[in-house]
Amino acid sequence: MTQNGGEQQPAAPFILPGPVTDRETVAGWKEWRLARHSFQPAPQLSVADYRTLSPRKRALHDLHRAATHANLPLQETPMSAAVVRLMRSRLQTNALKHKPTTRPGLMITGGGYQGKTETACEIAAAFEDAWLDLHDQLNPAAIPGTRDLHAPVAYVQTPVTAKPKSTCQAILDFFGADHKRMTLPQLTRAVRTSLRDHGNRVLLLDDITRLKMHRADDQDTLDLMRTFMSMHTTLVLIGVNIPGSGLLREGRHDPRTGQWVFPPPSGAAAATMAGDDPATQTERRFDLIHLEPFRYDTPRSIAAWTTHLVGLEEHLRLFHARRGMLTGGTMPEYLFRRTGGVVGLLERPIEEGCAEAVETGVEKLTEDLLDTILINLGNDPARDAAAGEIPKVPAVAAPTKRKRKARNTVFDDTGIPTGGRTAGQGA
Repeated sequence: MTQNGGEQQPAAPFILPGPVTDRETVAGWKEWRLARHSFQPAPQLSVADYRTLSPRKRALHDLHRAATHANLPLQETPMSAAVVRLMRSRLQTNALKHKPTTRPGLMITGGGYQGKTETACEIAAAFEDAWLDLHDQLNPAAIPGTRDLHAPVAYVQTPVTAKPKSTCQAILDFFGADHKRMTLPQLTRAVRTSLRDHGNRVLLLDDITRLKMHRADDQDTLDLMRTFMSMHTTLVLIGVNIPGSGLLREGRHDPRTGQWVFPPPSGAAAATMAGDDPATQTERRFDLIHLEPFRYDTPRSIAAWTTHLVGLEEHLRLFHARRGMLTGGTMPEYLFRRTGGVVGLLERPIEEGCAEAVETGVEKLTEDLLDTILINLGNDPARDAAAGEIPKVPAVAAPTKRKRKARNTVFDDTGIPTGGRTAGQGA
């Protein structure tokens, strides 16, 4: 807080965004959903306008620019658009079903840093916005006389080195449900009860390929997956290389529909589903959709990559940036070579390159500047490298050690001249 004329002025909201939202709880998911589009990027200022600001306002504007570059929005790509169309249609259709039949699910697969999680979460959040609005923010399935917490969407990240029990516990943790000293059958029944009582319509299980199929828990894992498939909610599984993970090994691909079909559960798994209507004990079906990186081998794919770079350009706040800074000359090919067309990798050199451009006063992105930026993904504790969640970064020549330029002082405030005032004095 600062004081100006005796009144306290709050710190700029873009500086301290608060603790990172934990989407893996009902309250955290709601907080993220309501605030996901609230960030306001820095305004576009010319150099002349910037020079009229007081020193404090220049510093705040520079900080706002840094926040803008660190919070580049998720852009739709031709690959993510296909996911949006299928998932949006699937969630709506399943939610409107009155029949007791099994709801077909969806699997979203692809490499690490492809934007699978954020794409799926954005679609699910938009669905929940519409669903809550349709029901006046109330749970239409609530038991009369109760006030059950309404959670149309549940987002759960599969624990690292996950097992069936810990996966069930993670789902129950989302709802804040107790799960102490429960067996696996008890845990699966508790999961089903929580989903039903909270009016759940969508269950997102992220990093599902952490459930390995070569361990002693193989049969428990298959039973758990079959149990999930029986729930009257849309199950969305997200993971790296799902076809190669083993999760589909007892499924068969139906070439007529393009879906993966799983046999109905039996044995111990069927016992946990004793309350289901017999009509629902049918084969479970999933659509498998790949979220792939950009390509750079046809005019159409090159045009799509360039369009994506144009979208990035519009959100950068560099004073000497020009139209075509990321799309002119050999820059598109250079950026593709550095990132392999992976959208999550592209953010790294852009974010850090903008920080370097501001610090040195260059105020634009060039290949020479980006050559000094290394993409290092080895320090991300939230990702499991063994599960393929960290992609291989394309090899590039080591950056040349250059003597750092002296900081550009063209925008610095030189103080108040004798007998005069600066243009921004008192602002």
